Amino acid sequence: MSYRKVSIWKTVDWLTILLYIIMVTAGWFSICGASYEYDSLGWFNPSGRPGSQLVWIGLSFVLIFVIMMLDSDFYNVFSYLIYAIIVLLLIATIFLAPDIKGSHSWLVLGPLRLQPAEFAKFATALSIAKLMSSYGFSLTKSRDLMLVLLLIFLPLLCILLQKEMGSALVFLAFLFVLYREGMTGYILLTGLCAMTFFVISMKYSDVTLGITPLGELIVLSITQALVIFLAYIMQNDNLLVKILLALTAGAVLVAYFLSLFIPINFVWIVIGTIAASSCYLIYLSIKQWVWHYMLVILFAILSISFLYSVDYVFDEMLKPHQQMRIKVTLGLENDPSGAGYNVNQSKIAIGSGGLMGKGFLNGTQTKLKYVPEQDTDFIFCTVGEEEGFLGASAVLILFAIFIIRLINLAEKQKTLFARVYGYGVASIFFFHLLINIGMVTGITPVIGIPLPFFSYGGSSLWGFTILLFIFLRLDASRKER
Repeated sequence: MSYRKVSIWKTVDWLTILLYIIMVTAGWFSICGASYEYDSLGWFNPSGRPGSQLVWIGLSFVLIFVIMMLDSDFYNVFSYLIYAIIVLLLIATIFLAPDIKGSHSWLVLGPLRLQPAEFAKFATALSIAKLMSSYGFSLTKSRDLMLVLLLIFLPLLCILLQKEMGSALVFLAFLFVLYREGMTGYILLTGLCAMTFFVISMKYSDVTLGITPLGELIVLSITQALVIFLAYIMQNDNLLVKILLALTAGAVLVAYFLSLFIPINFVWIVIGTIAASSCYLIYLSIKQWVWHYMLVILFAILSISFLYSVDYVFDEMLKPHQQMRIKVTLGLENDPSGAGYNVNQSKIAIGSGGLMGKGFLNGTQTKLKYVPEQDTDFIFCTVGEEEGFLGASAVLILFAIFIIRLINLAEKQKTLFARVYGYGVASIFFFHLLINIGMVTGITPVIGIPLPFFSYGGSSLWGFTILLFIFLRLDASRKER
């Protein structure tokens, strides 16, 4: 039976394309608002920021046409090749890129500057979708899990070597994809604990209760509580929980009684209870042949090791300006004219917008250049100042609809390759939105990642456009006949 193939433009999801056009257009006007006053070249002169961005937008529509015209199987077949090319480009960038603001992440080709890290996102999404859709793949197999983590962390490492921590951290968004496809939630729990432990140990590093360091005590207490909780949910053993709770309570009570007479460092008491709990779990593992308990013990060991490596990582691996940004975010330092300057000025700009905003091109904070990087990483403060609370809320609502739409489309896919890639796209956009808005409002440290479709930059716009429209091409093929 013969059939006629439906045009790609009849099966593509036009709602998502409409959202894309609205965001790109709003982003261009935001760039105009952020740079027009002190950029005397005009909106449409390609030598200025607005004009240059307009050129990138025009070229993006050419890219969209090319992406949509290629057969959807092209992206599956050539996933690994695309990934390999991008990784080689990332490696070359480490050695060939000039030093620009302390990083080596931009390749300069005459008047053109490209940031390969922006293109590594869609390449990585394609490669993990290809691997996870291969025959016999399962995240429950250690070998398969290690392979997919390798695909994620290889470009992440290359970008770290370019001294671009913000762009590198974006790749952690792919862990949400793995969780959706069946990866154990314990890995996400471990990541959440690592962030929590880092913040607590830094926040209370200089606070003591008697001779007990408060930060260490809190982290170790959380670790012991999680050891008991994880041991329980693995076997649903009430007796086990009662024994571990009695052990913990007994040790704390004895230590408290002794502290009335002699100084006691409660950190060592909690470490002792964790060690005793681990020994008991080892005993149960051997007696009952329950190997899951060994994962709980591993979690305890990693937690304690991480706790006592925080100072080394902070002092030896982070640059002074990165250390200061973290300290300012955590309230450990007050540096309004240094590391905290960007965030303080951003808050002032957003707050000054009020409910309705000052109007297009009327933002005083942005026009007088009080906010550094106001047309790139801090573009949202321009939206807040000129369009006010209503305009800023509209942007967030727009992104929420956009990301929910991507998740909805991902769930409708008939192939595992398309579904995994779709979730990768949604995760990347969600991570960028979360961190960028957190950055400009002072909730998260300033790590320098753009707001998709709003921040100025050709590499950023192209990277997000390719990432999105490959998925829309895969989705369109679902409805082709």
